[in-house]
Amino acid sequence: QVVESGGGLVQAGGSLRLSCAASGLTFTASAMGWFRQAPGKEREFVAAIAWTGRSTYYANSVKGRFSIARDNAKNMVYLQMNNLKPEDTAVYYCNADPSLGLSLPSDGWGQGTQVTVSS
Repeated sequence: QVVESGGGLVQAGGSLRLSCAASGLTFTASAMGWFRQAPGKEREFVAAIAWTGRSTYYANSVKGRFSIARDNAKNMVYLQMNNLKPEDTAVYYCNADPSLGLSLPSDGWGQGTQVTVSS
């Protein structure tokens, strides 16, 4: 089980930090990922982080602008989003991501958090 928060409305070029609180069953020893779904589009991978936190992976569209991190003591995953663009507008979700971005998880989705970037 996951609960995402931190979304909002921001102007292009601005920043947001998303947070994800995950249950122990979902989080422990799991790679975690962030995903997003824009209106009329399929859900897509954004970023992933290994259980140790030593390896991170990003979609090309966000590389250099977004940064994923985790705090294993708190069962938390974060997504720092800088230099936001209107095309980043979407509902953002976190989930366990054993494939590290190669495939979408089949279940375990939360309600997500809306990010809207105005031009």
